[in-house]
Amino acid sequence: MDEKEFIYIVQASLETAKCKIGKTNNLERRLKEYNNITGKSNDNIYHYLFSCEVKNMLAVENDIKHNFSNLREEKNREIYFYNSTLFNDYVDYIKGHKMFKKEIFIKIENKEPEVKIIEKTTPSLKDRGLSPKDLLQKAKKVNNDEFYTRIEDIEKELENYDKRNWKNKVVFCNCDDAVDSEDDRNSSAFSLYFIKNFKKLDLKKLICTHYGEAHDLFNQGTKGYVFTKDGYKVITEYPNGFTGSFDHPLSLKILNEEADIVCTNPPFSRAIDFWNIIIRSGKKFLIISNITNAINTAYISYFKDKKVWAGYNRIDYYLNPKKQLVEASGHWYTNLPIKNRPKSKHLKIIPLQEIPEKHKQYDDKRTLIVDNCYIPNDYVKPFAISARPILNGILEEGYKIVQLTQYIPYINKERKFSRVLIQKE
Repeated sequence: MDEKEFIYIVQASLETAKCKIGKTNNLERRLKEYNNITGKSNDNIYHYLFSCEVKNMLAVENDIKHNFSNLREEKNREIYFYNSTLFNDYVDYIKGHKMFKKEIFIKIENKEPEVKIIEKTTPSLKDRGLSPKDLLQKAKKVNNDEFYTRIEDIEKELENYDKRNWKNKVVFCNCDDAVDSEDDRNSSAFSLYFIKNFKKLDLKKLICTHYGEAHDLFNQGTKGYVFTKDGYKVITEYPNGFTGSFDHPLSLKILNEEADIVCTNPPFSRAIDFWNIIIRSGKKFLIISNITNAINTAYISYFKDKKVWAGYNRIDYYLNPKKQLVEASGHWYTNLPIKNRPKSKHLKIIPLQEIPEKHKQYDDKRTLIVDNCYIPNDYVKPFAISARPILNGILEEGYKIVQLTQYIPYINKERKFSRVLIQKE
């Protein structure tokens, strides 16, 4: 009897910004292997988000790697960025593949090693042993654990900008950028960077807010506060009822009335709200966000209208409060001037005929799709690209976004990875 072949999407409970997509002949054994990784926290339990039986798992896996190459980690190629929209893209692509046979759901009873396989269309919260409240609490904890920016990543990015951007300016770090005058380990890397470089950047003032909550990221207590450094004068205030959230009325007042430049790492789970507020304020900013924002409908208009563009660097690693490295795919975004963008050299702007056949194709609507940063310089119609050319500066090379929503191509009625439509100006 021939062995069955499966494709799966697996995720660790404390690492919800990423997932792994793979193949196996034995779903039970593969899950046990994930949960027996040496050095993994006992609380970080792997579970299947999706699994299915296929005719040729190697062929399906290779197609996934090709179609979702921009969402895989550069260093560890099996890691894919995860959010609900991307998950739906992964599942839709797999279920639309010609090798797809049927969906399988894996249910773990009482955390026992035995795995029961039953056919089901979607995994419910009950099946996963979670309530909606559990899911929200877990997401809140993971957000705090995973997106703790390293100071070396801040230094690497900010060294690229003209120092005159900062001269006599008020910098506002408004996303849990705590400050501890006695122990740098309990300070946000953003606040620490600007405190240490206050004189070098010739800043006028630095304002940082700490987000008060039960899960205390920086060991600064559960009360929100405002830290201000004005020249040599330093003060920490605890306004009554202040939560420290970036959308609290006091935070908004500081943003609109005092700040010149915002520099921080907003929570990925609330990025849409943060972007709306910061761009509506009209202030300069340099922030970290999801690497796929440029092809996400919620953000495309900002790139189209040139209200934001990519910074210089992506960020793949963060620290949790235990100073352990965690992986998540982020990128710097800004409205500060970018000069001599080094990644523009990755753009391959050449005639359409010279683009290798494997990197160009037409979808069912006869829309041209190009990959691997190839850009046709003699093509006058709109064509579809991934996020990577946007991050590498294609919109600064005489091309414009022409559709305000993400473009979802279908080839032979199979859904492909979401993209954005651009056209030569």
